[in-house]
Amino acid sequence: MKIVLIEPYFSGSHKSWATELKFFSRHKIEIISLPGKFWKWRMRGGAITLAKEFMELNYDPDLLLATDMLDLTTFLSLTRSRSSKLPVAMYFHENQLSYPLPKNSKVLQKKYERHYGFINISSALAADHVLFNSNYHSESFQVEGLKFLRKFPDYKEPETMDVIQKKSEVLYLGMDLSKFDKYQNIKKNNPLILWNHRWEYDKNPEPFFRNLFKLKDDGIDFKVALLGESFNSKPSIFEEAKNRLKNQIVHYGFCDEFSAYAKWVWMADILPVTSNQDFFGGSVVESMYCDTYPLLPDRLTYPELLPNALHAKHIYCSYDELYNNLKKSILNIEETRKFSQKKIFNQYNWKNIIKSYDDLFESFVS
Repeated sequence: MKIVLIEPYFSGSHKSWATELKFFSRHKIEIISLPGKFWKWRMRGGAITLAKEFMELNYDPDLLLATDMLDLTTFLSLTRSRSSKLPVAMYFHENQLSYPLPKNSKVLQKKYERHYGFINISSALAADHVLFNSNYHSESFQVEGLKFLRKFPDYKEPETMDVIQKKSEVLYLGMDLSKFDKYQNIKKNNPLILWNHRWEYDKNPEPFFRNLFKLKDDGIDFKVALLGESFNSKPSIFEEAKNRLKNQIVHYGFCDEFSAYAKWVWMADILPVTSNQDFFGGSVVESMYCDTYPLLPDRLTYPELLPNALHAKHIYCSYDELYNNLKKSILNIEETRKFSQKKIFNQYNWKNIIKSYDDLFESFVS
């Protein structure tokens, strides 16, 4: 079976997912992509360039697989001589309807930003099959999509969301978690807290650092490794933390080499998460796979990642509860370091999940 995968934003987790899917799948997959930058322009104009490349491709696919940053309606209109008879599946890593905006984006949201949510809806409507990377993502898309459509003056078409829901299903993110295994180490020193997310507003770093400042003020001994990708503009709290936690920070910034990143994740003891956005939680899964003790908020996808039996210890409902659990996990570090639930997260490893992907894709063309 032949698949063409259309990825307008070929960077980060999108790039990893696409290249790993191609590597592990039993099907032949060709990737058409654009560099992962200028995301708004990718959603608006990327379909034109990608359609041109698809039309010039010397490859006859059985299935067209696109991701959420593609304006699928534009793409299909420009490729109908080749794509009109192809089944089309769309995989949502994220969506712009449920994505939180910065505090200063209210005006933009009214005048400009809403268009990207409409691209997501129209693309999902045009696809034959719609795939989400978590149950939370699928449900939030429905809720926010309905809210979005109800804002318009007439012909709101709320039944659109029912049409999308009927052809939607959850296909969890595949990840190459096995590549972490060879970097496992057992040397542990001071309790090490981990941040391994993007340095952006939607990851909500302020309460994370406020809790660390309080730990320091309370005389609690700890170290912190600040990993993850940062961009031209990052929340100012990172610079504040760099100064206030200069004796606690053991790493500050993106790891250029995967080996360095993997070693830090294995060395880490505790992962306090405060994010306002996570449709799956890849960095969180990586950490938990590497035996890092998670403290996760009772929102987004996080309760879905852990079995109910672990919620009492690892899911918090307030930042006061987060601080108390964080402090307790540091003071009882030997007990904290017993956390090992790799078998739970192994389900996302490509070697275990790829058959579900391949079988599902085959069902789309049968």
